[in-house]
Amino acid sequence: MATAKSRASSFSRNLTSTGAVSYIPGIKHGPNGTTFLSSGIPDLDKILGGGFPLGSLVMIMEDAEAPHHLLLLRTFMSQGLVHEQPLLYASPSRDPRTFLGTLPSPLLSKEEKTLKNEQEQEKGLRIAWQYKKYFGENQPNLENSRDTRREYCSEFDLRKPMERHLFSAKFVECFSTLDSSNLPAFRDSCSRFLEKVPRTDGGVRCAGRIAIHSFCAPQCGYFNNEWDMVSFIGSLKNMVRSSNAVVVVTFPPSLISPSLSKRWQHMADTLLSVRAIPDEAKEMSKLLTGYQDMFGLLHVHKVAQINTQVPVILEASTFSLKLQRRRYLVLERLHQAPVDGSSGTSYNTSTSCSGSSKASPFDF
Repeated sequence: MATAKSRASSFSRNLTSTGAVSYIPGIKHGPNGTTFLSSGIPDLDKILGGGFPLGSLVMIMEDAEAPHHLLLLRTFMSQGLVHEQPLLYASPSRDPRTFLGTLPSPLLSKEEKTLKNEQEQEKGLRIAWQYKKYFGENQPNLENSRDTRREYCSEFDLRKPMERHLFSAKFVECFSTLDSSNLPAFRDSCSRFLEKVPRTDGGVRCAGRIAIHSFCAPQCGYFNNEWDMVSFIGSLKNMVRSSNAVVVVTFPPSLISPSLSKRWQHMADTLLSVRAIPDEAKEMSKLLTGYQDMFGLLHVHKVAQINTQVPVILEASTFSLKLQRRRYLVLERLHQAPVDGSSGTSYNTSTSCSGSSKASPFDF
C-alpha cells in the first residue's frame, strides 16, 4: 500500500512551486507547460500567443533597405534589462557595449499615469476623517494589481534612451564578432552564459536572453564558412533547449546563398522578417487604410510549437509597423481601404479597387 501511495503522489503537481514561480517578473506561463518571455512589444506578444517560449530560437530576417530589425532587437534587449535578466549581446562592431546606449527607455503605463494623477489630486483634497480608513485600505490593493499588470511586458519610448545604470550592470555581457574567425570561442561564450540559467525540475527561477545582431555580416571573419555557421546555429539551438533562455538572431538573407538562408529558416522555432515600404508603392495607399502612418511591414513566417503538435494558425501573417505619437511602436493588421481609396465612409459605385474608371493592375 505504501508503494502504491508513493507512485500515485509522484504524478501530482507541486502547486506550491508553481504559485511561487508565477510572481517572477518577466515570466509568463502558458498552455502545455510552456513558459514565455516578452518580446518587449505588447502587440507582438499577443500575435505569438504570449511571447517567445523559453528554450526557443528566434530568427529575424533583415531588410537591406532599412534597419527595422533593430527595433525588434532593441525592445527585446530592453525588456530583459528592465526585469534584470542576464543578457548576452553579440554584434559585428568593435565595441558592442556602445549599442546598449541606444536602447529605448520604458515609459509609464496608463495605470501608473492614472495612479500618479490620482495621488497628485489627493494631496489637494480634504476627505472626511471617517472615510480615510476605507480609502487607505483599498489603495494598496489597487497598486498591487497595477504592478502585476506591468510586470510582464513594458512599453518603450523609442526617442528616449535607457538610463545608464540599467545596462551597465554585472549581468550584461557583450561579445564582438568583428574580424573573428573563431566560432568555437563564440560558442563557448554562449555555453558559459546559458549555464547561468539552467533548466531544473524546481521551476523557473531566472531567465536569460541572448541577442545576436547580423550574425552573417561581411565584417565577420567566418562569413565565408557556411558550414561552420550552420553548425553553430544547430549547436546553439541544442544548448538553449536545455536552458531557461531565449536566443534572438538577426541575419541579412540577401548576403548569403539561398540554400543557407533556407537552412536557417528551417532551424528557427520562430521566424520573422521585416521589410521597408518603398516610396514608389503609391498604389498601396489606395488599398490600405492608414498607409501614411506605416514605415514598414512585419511578416510572421513561423510560430514556435513547444510541448505541442497542434499548429498555430494566425488570423493574419503580415502586420504594419507604425509609430504612435512618433515614439511608441505599434503593430496592426492590414485593412483594406474603402473602394474610393479614401479613409472616409463614402463608397464609389465603380467596381475598380482604385475608384477610377481607368484600368489598373489592382482592378477586380
